[in-house]
Amino acid sequence: MSLFPDPILPATHRICGIDEAGRGPLAGPVIASAVVLDPSNKIAGITDSKKLSPSSRNSLAQQIRNGALAWGIGRAEVVEIDTLNILQATLLAMSRAFDQINIPLELALIDGNQAPRIRCPTQTVVKGDAKVEAIGAASILAKVERDRVMMEYAKQHPEYGFDVNFGYYSAEHIDALKTHGPCPIHRKSFRPVAEALKVNSQPRDLFDQL
Repeated sequence: MSLFPDPILPATHRICGIDEAGRGPLAGPVIASAVVLDPSNKIAGITDSKKLSPSSRNSLAQQIRNGALAWGIGRAEVVEIDTLNILQATLLAMSRAFDQINIPLELALIDGNQAPRIRCPTQTVVKGDAKVEAIGAASILAKVERDRVMMEYAKQHPEYGFDVNFGYYSAEHIDALKTHGPCPIHRKSFRPVAEALKVNSQPRDLFDQL
């Protein structure tokens, strides 16, 4: 049985799926992907990236990159997240991913309920990564790329455990924030980071009394 039994468009239409990874973390960029699948080259197992193991995601990502008609990766950096807010930064990353698609399209299907401004008609699909194959493929590419980026940041800032938490909220991550303060890739507009920044800006004798 197909994972996507109710296609939004006939298979003859050329659509692009767009999704992101990294809206919720306290650190790191938000990364988006746009994917145009090849109807004649079916890739088994595509679904919401969160439902897949890391090894399955990595395998599928390679198949998608090799077999898709087109794909692109876009990102918005921490300074853009803090300046614009996370929603606008996410839409910016999506538009940057779409800008790498250089083939004609009928429609771009966007995961969620907000669409970026791009040179193509758009339609949003809530929980689209589990409903639309192209969005599921985009979710996989975005997740794999963001995990790769955070693993690189973990080498630069090992004290925060980015190789384990990938920038997301965890008790260990919060403890590291309290101990070391934020690093350059922490999102200072996010409350736990702002609070840690405030605490670590206090004189040390006052900090020791907290």
